[in-house]
Amino acid sequence: MKSNQTNLAKYFPMIKTKEQILEEINANDTLRAIFNNWPEKHQNEFLSICTGSKGVKMLYDCYFKEILNPEYAPERLSSLLSSILGRKVTVKYQLTNDNTRIGDESSLVITDIVVELEDGTLANIEVQKLGYAFTGERASCYSADLLLRQYKRIRDLRKENFSYKDIAPVYTIVFLEKSPSVFREYKDVFVHKFSTVSDTGLKMNMLQNFIFIPVDIFLENLHNNGMKSELDAWLTFLGCDEPDYISTLLETHPDFKPLYHDLYNICRNTERMMTMFFSEELKILDDNTVKYMMDQLEEGVKEQKAEIAEKNAEIAELKAKLAEYQAQAPN
Repeated sequence: MKSNQTNLAKYFPMIKTKEQILEEINANDTLRAIFNNWPEKHQNEFLSICTGSKGVKMLYDCYFKEILNPEYAPERLSSLLSSILGRKVTVKYQLTNDNTRIGDESSLVITDIVVELEDGTLANIEVQKLGYAFTGERASCYSADLLLRQYKRIRDLRKENFSYKDIAPVYTIVFLEKSPSVFREYKDVFVHKFSTVSDTGLKMNMLQNFIFIPVDIFLENLHNNGMKSELDAWLTFLGCDEPDYISTLLETHPDFKPLYHDLYNICRNTERMMTMFFSEELKILDDNTVKYMMDQLEEGVKEQKAEIAEKNAEIAELKAKLAEYQAQAPN
């Protein structure tokens, strides 16, 4: 018996039904073993995505890099970056990721793409499934690493003709699917931009820039306010898996239809979906969840120690006042 088409299947008729997918899985011993080994929750999520009853999770690495790959579709990433930066930019090419970052930077980063724009600016685009603890500190280290990497590359290329004026700005752009608690204090804001400015108004060409986008907070705003801008449309594409909102996006921004078309062509390859995505991505996410919880615990302990130190200082001050009062009191 054939299932009714979902909201998304009416746009993309290549989407398979649940019965077709299960029939394909059960006909292959390897796929059946993999599928049966998943928890029921993961089985249902897989079937929901592949049948279009839920949207594809674009913030998973395999989808993000496939659909926004700057090697064969640079105009897509150019459009996304233009909407974020607020000016038209063009992705020139992708730089190889040498994985020489300091520390444990890869523990929660799902996607990490470095591109050079037409004006020489470098942009590092990251997707984090779970927001890091110590977000600002980590991003500063990553940005410094990116800037140093550019410095070494240009210095080696230009040799004795090297000048610091040849160093272009760097942007660290971080999409957070689940943002740290500090972002919750700004529940109506889902784009946070940081750059170095002087307190006197002095103008200098400081090169490091940061943009943090808590996608979960955007989705809350989407539910309340709808899509109002091109950036809203992009973030709906990246973060929203609700068919009704995706349908609205397709009607109001038809330029996204080819992107979804490519996504659902990927979903047609059941074996690839299962082996590439669910067997690897979920394992990485499970491992990263442990690291995230450890970081959050460390941050919580640090905050508690600070609170205890503050209380101890208050107690010491009260004791000092009490001792002063007793010393001045008549016998």
